[in-house]
Amino acid sequence: MQDLFNYADEIGPAKIIHIYEPAAGLKGILVVDNVAMGPAIGGVRIAQDVSVDECFRLAWAMTFKNAAAGLSHGGGKMVIYGDPKMPKEQKQQIMRAAAASLRIEESYIFAPDMGTDEECMAWVRDENGRSVGLPRELGGIPLDEIGATGWGIRHATEIALRYQNFDLKNARIVIQGFGSVGKHAARFLFEQGAKLIAANDSCGTIYNPEGLDIPALFKVKDEGKSVADYPDGERLEQNKIVDIECDIWIPAARPDVIHEDNLHRLKTRLIVEGANIPITHGAERRLFERGIICIPDFIANAGGVICAAMEYHGATVTAAMQTIEEKVRHNTEKVLKISREQNLQPREAAIQMATERVNKAMSLRRWSLFSSAPHFI
Repeated sequence: MQDLFNYADEIGPAKIIHIYEPAAGLKGILVVDNVAMGPAIGGVRIAQDVSVDECFRLAWAMTFKNAAAGLSHGGGKMVIYGDPKMPKEQKQQIMRAAAASLRIEESYIFAPDMGTDEECMAWVRDENGRSVGLPRELGGIPLDEIGATGWGIRHATEIALRYQNFDLKNARIVIQGFGSVGKHAARFLFEQGAKLIAANDSCGTIYNPEGLDIPALFKVKDEGKSVADYPDGERLEQNKIVDIECDIWIPAARPDVIHEDNLHRLKTRLIVEGANIPITHGAERRLFERGIICIPDFIANAGGVICAAMEYHGATVTAAMQTIEEKVRHNTEKVLKISREQNLQPREAAIQMATERVNKAMSLRRWSLFSSAPHFI
């Protein structure tokens, strides 16, 4: 357990809870990183290869994402070990068990993530009353349907281009991970004149330098197929997505897809991080030295959690989308201005901005007078 303290800092984590319910087939971890600004909001991720390390890093990122967005919520994350494509009955049993196990843990509000969706959040609400990303029928704002995260990525990209020497119109875009985040980012950017030339998913990569037809690609995915089944393009191996030359590269899938061993393969001018922690810090530093701007995850992909927080407080879809636009554009502009003026990586500038907000909130809380060392349960 000692290695876990490598993640402790003046911000958190405040709490680490291991959950094990063998009768339900549940094995999971909850990390509540910081609640100075309010109860933590963070997604529940189901995957077979999740880890404590990943959970810590994602919870930390949620603290900074929520703080940077100016939300009255702290950051947390939950990971559950399992196949995200498990039968619905099995997933319901596991999700209900997780929600019941954390019924009295009021510091954490469940949200959807990889492997979980609106229906999962409905099961959680039925068990403990604390979830966001609910179905429309329960008063929720359908994050995946409206593309809240992709909407924010579009606006982060537009602001970032003010600091580059090219326009969004006809810009060549590559999206790594054509799921709910990636496909909506593609749609919104396409509507502004950009050209998607490559995308991938777990089964392969599709590439066409003349541009992919977004509605046709959506149809392929809606039919339950891979983007690699799209007929009008060159089918490549999944990891070849890193090698395709473009203007804007958007990682929108798993953590650490770009690292020190493969960053030399990237040929792009701008990276907008649609996924959480998709690039290692060392790789981001090297990219910055090469003159490639990386808009950090907790700035670029904050649209989902902004929408979730607004849903929790009773906002409408229209109000949520307007707020995402305003907050993401403002924060991207502020981060890049700090980055340019102080010669900092955008991530360093974003952390500086968010840390100031968290520290101010912590100074107003009684528990901030005491040690913030993690508590293991």
